[in-house]
Amino acid sequence: MNAPWTPHLMTQRDAIQAYVCDDWTAEAIRPIIVEQGWSPDKVLKGGLRGAIQALSVSASPQILLVDLSDTPDPTSEINNLAEVCEPGTIVIAVGQVNDVRLYRMLMASGLHDYLLKPINADMLRDAIGQARTILHAPRAMDTAPEKAPCSVAVVGVRGGVGTSTVATSLGWLMAERLDRTTAILDLDVHFGTAALALDLEPGRGLVDAIDNPGRIDGLFLERAMVKATPKLAILSAEAPISAPIVHDGLAFAQLQEEMRINFETTIVDLPRNLLIQQPMLATSAQTLVLVTEFTLAAARDTIRILSWLKTHAPQTNVLTVANRVLPTGQSEIAQSDFEGSIERPLDFLVPYDPKLVVQAAKVGKPIAELGRTSRTIAPLVELSQRICASSEGPDPLAFNRRGLLDRFDLKALLAKRTRAN
Repeated sequence: MNAPWTPHLMTQRDAIQAYVCDDWTAEAIRPIIVEQGWSPDKVLKGGLRGAIQALSVSASPQILLVDLSDTPDPTSEINNLAEVCEPGTIVIAVGQVNDVRLYRMLMASGLHDYLLKPINADMLRDAIGQARTILHAPRAMDTAPEKAPCSVAVVGVRGGVGTSTVATSLGWLMAERLDRTTAILDLDVHFGTAALALDLEPGRGLVDAIDNPGRIDGLFLERAMVKATPKLAILSAEAPISAPIVHDGLAFAQLQEEMRINFETTIVDLPRNLLIQQPMLATSAQTLVLVTEFTLAAARDTIRILSWLKTHAPQTNVLTVANRVLPTGQSEIAQSDFEGSIERPLDFLVPYDPKLVVQAAKVGKPIAELGRTSRTIAPLVELSQRICASSEGPDPLAFNRRGLLDRFDLKALLAKRTRAN
C-alpha cells in the first residue's frame, strides 16, 4: 500500500493474487493473469474480507487485486487491509460503485487503481502493466550508498554486569547517532530485559520463531519485531518460566541471518550459557563485546570466556568492556590487577552513574539517550563507532589471542583482596 518501501522483501512474495466475489469476475481476470505468465490459481474467492483474512497469516503478493462488491464500507475495510498488507504491495481494486468521491478516498488510502465491473480487459491490462513498471523502476533507496553491515554479539561474563544496558545503549546509539537501521535480538527468552529497558511489550515473536523456525523470513520479522524508534527495533520475549523452551539453536541462527538482510546493524544480547551451547552465535558475529566488572568472580570468568573464544571463535573481533566502574580504590579488584590477570588491556571503561541508571529505569529509556552529557556515555559512543569502523575491514586492535587461563593467579588476587579488607 502506501507504507514505506522494503525492496528486499519483494522477492519472497507471489507476483499477484486476486480475491474476487463472483465467478464472472474470476473468469474475466484469469485469462489476463495467464497472459502475464502467472498461474490462474492465484485468482481466489473471498473478496476484500477474504484478502484481509488470508494476508493476516501469509505474505502479501507484489500486486494484489481485491473485489469490493460485497463490502458495505470500502474505505473502512481498506484501512483494515493496510494493517495486514506488506509495504510495497500495489493494490488494484474492482467494484460496482461508480462514485468519484469513493474513487478519491480509495486513492488517498494508497490504492493504485479502481476499476469498475464488469471488468474491461484492456483497462485491467493497463493497470497491471503500470504496476509492473512501478515495481521494476529504479528507486532512491536502490541507488543510495549502502552502509557496511555490522553484526554484534554482547555477552556478559556474569549476570548483573549490565549486559542488556550496554546492548540497548549500543542499539540506540547505532540507530540515532550513526543513522543505521538497527535490530536488537534478546536471546534470554525467560528473563530478558532489553524490551523492559526500552519500555516495550516484547510480544510473542521470539517464542513463535523458536517454535516454528521455518516461518522466519522478512515478513515474519516485520510483524514480530517491536519498534522503539523509526530506526531501532527489538525482538525479545518473556516466556513463562513454567514452560521451559527446548530448541537446537536453529531458530536463533536463522533470526540472525534474516536480520542481517533486513537491518544495517544487528545486536544480539547473548546469555553466556547460550554462548557455550551454541558457538555459532558467536562465530557468526563480526564483533563480540564482552562485558565484565572489577570483581574476582568476573575476572575469573573473563579469562575462561576469552580462552573459550580463542578456541571456538578465533576469527571474531573481541572487545572487552568494564562496566559499572567505580572511582579508584572502591572496586573489588584494581584495574591494573584485572588487566594483568587477563593479559590484555581493557578496551573500554564505563563509569558507574547510579543516578542515571535509576532514572533510565524509571522512564524506560536507554542510558545513552537519557544521559547524553554524562561521562558514562562517552565510552559507549566510542564503542559504537569502533564497532561500525571494524565492520569496514579488519580491526587492527582485535583481541590478542594468547593463552590466558594458565596464567591467571587466582590465589594472588584473593590474597590481595583479603589484605585490603
